[in-house]
Amino acid sequence: MIKPDGVGRRLIGEIIRRYEQKGLKLIGLKMQWLSPELVERHYQSHRGQPYYEPLVTFVTSGPVVLMVWEGYNAVSVVRQINGATNALEADVGSIRGDHAVTVRYNLVHGSDSPEAARREIGLFFSENELVSYTMPDESWLKL
Repeated sequence: MIKPDGVGRRLIGEIIRRYEQKGLKLIGLKMQWLSPELVERHYQSHRGQPYYEPLVTFVTSGPVVLMVWEGYNAVSVVRQINGATNALEADVGSIRGDHAVTVRYNLVHGSDSPEAARREIGLFFSENELVSYTMPDESWLKL
C-alpha cells in the first residue's frame, strides 16, 4: 500500500518503479480512500498500541494505492525495498531511506508474512480484481 503521504507527495510512479525493476509482477492495483472500519481491521494486531489511533487517522486522511505483487519471495523483497519502518533507520536506497523521515509518515505498508499478505489481500481485493498473466522473463525471475 502506498499511504496518503506517498500519494500526496507524488511518489506513486517512483514506488511502483522500484518493485517492477526488482522483477516483481503487479497483479492487482487500485486507488481508494479507505474507511476507518477497514483500516481498523487491517491494523487489528496493533490495537491497543499508543500509535494505533494516530495511524488509523493518518491512513484514512487521504487516498491510498493498493497493490498486489507476485514473485519469488515477494513479501521479503517488498519489505527490503520498503526499508525499515522507522525511516531514520531505513537504508539509503530503500523507499523509506530515500524519501521518508518519520515512523508514522513512512510512505508504504508491506505485509510482514505470506499469511498476513493473504489476509490483507482479502481485505482490499476480490478475486476478480487480481489478474493472472505470464511475463516473458518469468523463467529468470522464478515467478
